Amino acid sequence: MPGAHPIIIAGGATYVMVSQELSRANVTVAEDADFLAGEHVDGPFSAYSQAQIIDKHAPDSTGGKTYAELDREDPLRDVAMNASFLRASLFTSVVSFGVAVMAMGVGLAFILAGVGLRAVGAVAVPAARTRAEV
Repeated sequence: MPGAHPIIIAGGATYVMVSQELSRANVTVAEDADFLAGEHVDGPFSAYSQAQIIDKHAPDSTGGKTYAELDREDPLRDVAMNASFLRASLFTSVVSFGVAVMAMGVGLAFILAGVGLRAVGAVAVPAARTRAEV
């Protein structure tokens, strides 16, 4: 039985690290979020939910204007900028979770391909030897 592929280990370690870093921020999904309201942000779904609710609240706080639309001297520009940065950070963590899971899937695919090739080799080599002996 093959052991864990290093890519699976790296993907798993990345997933855990990103989850721990999110958890350390002590963020809770807003109560009016569409899903996972009130949950601690420590995974891809809770991070996505919180990013979505920030996107919903930010226009309310800035009169519907984005960072680029606000005047440079407008104090609401900082609100829009912080909302944008928070969303980007949360979406970065969502992407990181996805890449970690993809890496684990690739590692598993390598293991399965190796097992399959060994099985084919185990059948093909004795058959070739038998034909050579005849």
